[in-house]
Amino acid sequence: MTIPWFDFCKSGMRLKEGSEEWKEMSKKVREACENHGCFILKCDEIIPKSVSEETFHHMKALFDLPDETKEQYVTSKPYRNYNGKNSVIPLSESFGIDDTFLLYKAQAFANFMWPQGNLPFCETLKTMSLKMLELCFLVLKMIVEGYGLPQHYISENGENMISTSFSRLIKYKVSESNNNEYETVLPSHTDGSVLTIVCQKDVPGLEVLSKTEKWIEVEIPDDAVVVIVGDILKAWSNGRLHAVTHRVVLKGVKERYSIGLFANPNEEMKVEVPDELVDSQIHPLRYRPFAFGEYYKSYVSNPKEALQFACI
Repeated sequence: MTIPWFDFCKSGMRLKEGSEEWKEMSKKVREACENHGCFILKCDEIIPKSVSEETFHHMKALFDLPDETKEQYVTSKPYRNYNGKNSVIPLSESFGIDDTFLLYKAQAFANFMWPQGNLPFCETLKTMSLKMLELCFLVLKMIVEGYGLPQHYISENGENMISTSFSRLIKYKVSESNNNEYETVLPSHTDGSVLTIVCQKDVPGLEVLSKTEKWIEVEIPDDAVVVIVGDILKAWSNGRLHAVTHRVVLKGVKERYSIGLFANPNEEMKVEVPDELVDSQIHPLRYRPFAFGEYYKSYVSNPKEALQFACI
């Protein structure tokens, strides 16, 4: 089984919203999100190769900072700290940073890590995050179109559904005992987001669990990203969209770098199934309305059972 692969551009131009090509692509995106919970998206027309290359260049410099510097980055929000030397995930270290598409947020992080500042890092991270968030909004539009829902679900709810985000910058280290056998680096999980966009540098490692319980390696070309459906979109769609379980495994002797953008609502935003996605026969209502903040507390406590509190 292979993961679907799409290109939202035709002859170098982005598909025009409302066109027949747009409608046909929206149907394919919806089906991919239902059947696989993810798809690969060619994005060089949206995220220039130079931007992604600069991003990974700056990420290497960030992770090369002394451990005592990195370990000082601590916040009160889950998944937003520096995480390294963790016994549960010993082969990775990461930073979680809120709303890096806002320049002042990227600057605040950079000024903390480099007291003298690092403007190139800030501008590159902001640009990369903004482009990834743009992709999230585009995919959300296509899902609404794919279900034939009224456009007010985008104009009124779409921006609220992805009004906040955080970026996770990750370095996967090589095990000293690595003997070319596959080694799991991160525990399998679904994402506690609406949508997640992942971009990686050179070294593969992402695997997704198919509905037939088989692990599939996701091969992401240099000019592409992978789009992953999160728990929130699963609940909003009344369970029609599949929040795919995934993990990272490594093989070989090269370090792996990746950046993920997790698009979310704000904590007060109510996640509610559209009436159009509920019917008494095939799709009875599965999830009660809930605030995103209520869900996220559940996710932090137990990611594998996070949506259970909202089940009807």
